[in-house]
Amino acid sequence: MRKEPIFLTPAFQEYLWGGKALREVFGYDIPSEVTAECWGISAHENGLSVVTKGEYQGKTLKELWENHRELFGNRSGDVFPLLAKILDANNDLSVQVHPDDEYAMKHAGELGKTECWYIIDCEEGAQMVFGHNLTTKTQVEESIEKGEWSSFLRKVKVKPGDFYYIPNGTIHGLCKGILVYEIQQNSDTTYRLYDYNRVDANGNPRPLHLKESVDVMAIPHHEAQPIWKVEMLPGAMVTTFIQNEFFSVYKFQIRSEGKFTWQYPFLLVSVLRGVGKINNVEIKKGDHFILPAGYGDFTMTGEVECIVSHV
Repeated sequence: MRKEPIFLTPAFQEYLWGGKALREVFGYDIPSEVTAECWGISAHENGLSVVTKGEYQGKTLKELWENHRELFGNRSGDVFPLLAKILDANNDLSVQVHPDDEYAMKHAGELGKTECWYIIDCEEGAQMVFGHNLTTKTQVEESIEKGEWSSFLRKVKVKPGDFYYIPNGTIHGLCKGILVYEIQQNSDTTYRLYDYNRVDANGNPRPLHLKESVDVMAIPHHEAQPIWKVEMLPGAMVTTFIQNEFFSVYKFQIRSEGKFTWQYPFLLVSVLRGVGKINNVEIKKGDHFILPAGYGDFTMTGEVECIVSHV
């Protein structure tokens, strides 16, 4: 019997910077009008994806990883390695930084967090915080103490279709008006460096993690952006954004029919635009699914754009 794609129901996270785009763009049934994140493919305890249909319907991705490791090529590891999200930055996110595996394991008991962002859409002139302008730890500590954020933080303009690699230690933060797809290590450890002096619904400032941020941030900032590779196939275009020890990430743009012969332990697939089919199984914008180990060659048809990733 041929293996089938494992479709997943997302988990949602609400933060003060969220909005309504996850409903307006993708049609999700979001919990509120400050819905910030869709955890589309997640085995993290803070937001578990659940199998939508088929043999494993009702089970969480975490349960599949623990009890059906054959679906993932019997890959070793205590935790499912990746987490796929869509973020609605209806307002500025905090400026933050993530630790590496060693620091995170010691201080938070989980993986570190290296991630990457694909800009789905954004307002004209939208920006994000990406890195900083200082060269020594002393300069960083003095700038934080004096609140010299405008000279400290580095901002870059973004546009739809951009891709950014964000290694652990990189200061970053989405600014208002950006819709992002994210692939990251399976971790929820974030150190908040600066939050624009905002307060929560109860009038309290959100906690900052200044010591931890300085501990783990790259000083000076190191620009480490990959060179994309584009491959034209009959009926499809594949853009390879990155391939490293954490993840490999691609964009599939199907214009009629694309045939794929890949060697992979398992694939994470999120549909960002359009409708189509994968081996005669219907897929549409907003779907998240996994192609398990042994799924084999596949054909995608229709007019559809997906982000595909694997370890």
